[in-house]
Amino acid sequence: MKKYISIALLMLHCNLYAQKHTAIAFAPTKYFSEFSSANAPLLTIRPGDTVYTATVDCNGFDSLGRQLTEKDALNPLTGPFYVEGAEPGDVVKVNLVKLFFSRKTAFSSAFFHERALPASDYAPFSKITPVIWDLDFKKMTASPRMNSAHLKNFNVKIHPFLGCVGVAPEGKPFPTTDSGPFGGNMDFTAVTDHASVYLPVYHTGALLTLGDGHAAQGDGELNWDAIETSLNVAFTVDLIKKPLAALASPRVENKDYLMAVGADSSLDVALKIATKGLLRWLQEKYNLTDAEATQVMGSSLEYKIAEIVDPKVEIVAMIKKTALAKISR
Repeated sequence: MKKYISIALLMLHCNLYAQKHTAIAFAPTKYFSEFSSANAPLLTIRPGDTVYTATVDCNGFDSLGRQLTEKDALNPLTGPFYVEGAEPGDVVKVNLVKLFFSRKTAFSSAFFHERALPASDYAPFSKITPVIWDLDFKKMTASPRMNSAHLKNFNVKIHPFLGCVGVAPEGKPFPTTDSGPFGGNMDFTAVTDHASVYLPVYHTGALLTLGDGHAAQGDGELNWDAIETSLNVAFTVDLIKKPLAALASPRVENKDYLMAVGADSSLDVALKIATKGLLRWLQEKYNLTDAEATQVMGSSLEYKIAEIVDPKVEIVAMIKKTALAKISR
């Protein structure tokens, strides 16, 4: 099976899943660069529907290399999707059924963000120069096109993931370069096939948007870009009505981990938000006392720096399900 396919072929590839749900093919013609309740929804979906759609890259280029958005639009996203039945206080669970590359090229930047280095070492890396990458779908690797003596054989493993998944935030709009309790530009490599993203609902319909496709990224997104490209996406949404505890920050789950995302202008504060988010999740799910939670998390917690270059930095607190399987319920 090819690793880059059209929306129609994506539907066929996921046909066994789609037979149990309503399948919706959505070809976007408009994109938004803000998370905002003022953005009119482009499609209404119901929990359980399988949506097959496309995303452009962070500069608005599609699978054919056409720029479909204004040149200054950053991270233009697909949606908003109005989730039928979603009300403030609910939680939407976005299930990423399948992601596919939709073209054979991607790009990054020969650049380091100023947060990545001491000021005394930053000057040589301050100029942004684009770098094109070629995607090899047989080897599932990417290679940079550079006139370089040392990188002619250099490549990295690739897997498609979404930089942005978010709902309309409470209060003021946020640009799609930013993140917060509503999700947004999390740039977290685990937001990929078979993962679920949990987000709080602030407005009727949730107004879900997604996009900003990536082929690979080191922790922190140090170049200000990942290896950026366009994707085709199949996803579903589940609706959790009025949970006992309000969701204060995004959560991500896959077959191996429970993960809580903390976003703030300070890495210290982001770490605390992530730790609190995972603590609350474990206590909700396993009824752990405070003392029990200290022992589970203190022995088994992992941290990942997902993002340092956007307005907010992000820390993810992670714990393996194999460790949690040993908890008596």
